[in-house]
Amino acid sequence: MTQLERDLFSMVGVWHDHLTAWDTRGRAVEHDPFGGVPGPFPYDNLVYCDFDGAVWTQTNVTFRGRDLAVRTFEADVADGTLTFRRLGPDAPEHVGVSGGPGLIWFVSSSMAEPGLQRYCEPDLIRLEIPDAGSPARRWRTTVLWRDAELVRPMLVEGIRVSHDTSRPHQWDPRGADAAVHERRSVTEHYTAGGPVPQEAR
Repeated sequence: MTQLERDLFSMVGVWHDHLTAWDTRGRAVEHDPFGGVPGPFPYDNLVYCDFDGAVWTQTNVTFRGRDLAVRTFEADVADGTLTFRRLGPDAPEHVGVSGGPGLIWFVSSSMAEPGLQRYCEPDLIRLEIPDAGSPARRWRTTVLWRDAELVRPMLVEGIRVSHDTSRPHQWDPRGADAAVHERRSVTEHYTAGGPVPQEAR
């Protein structure tokens, strides 16, 4: 088993993520018009992570600080690399690769893709899986570029609240009878005619 696969298995479960953003001068951002889902900061997600050894499925559900939003991602694992299924029109190939034990990079496999000039948001995930009795923790750090300009970094701090991904968590605003994972999300942020940041409208 590769290091990436070990870390993906260790991340299976339901996570409570708290998201904060900063401008390029280090000032807290209260409203972000640039992200994939624009809105206020800080806010909180439930993140359902599933991995069967071949397919990674992740669903993010906003439950505090913003209106409900649900985004589902799918990716396939082969030869130690996670390859995301199409994220949207003109989206580059996105992959997950190990940065060593407890570190996963979600990045584009090539910087030559034209869509990255419009939207680019690489992620570094750091996992801390302690001994029994303490909850697992993770941190996700990302930087966002829009139209080739750096606009903001973001920090996500997460704690695992359940190992059970078979049903919605009690905090999930979709309710107990909802499907945990929804249809795979797509975005048009990579296309030349796609959505523009809210403040530019």
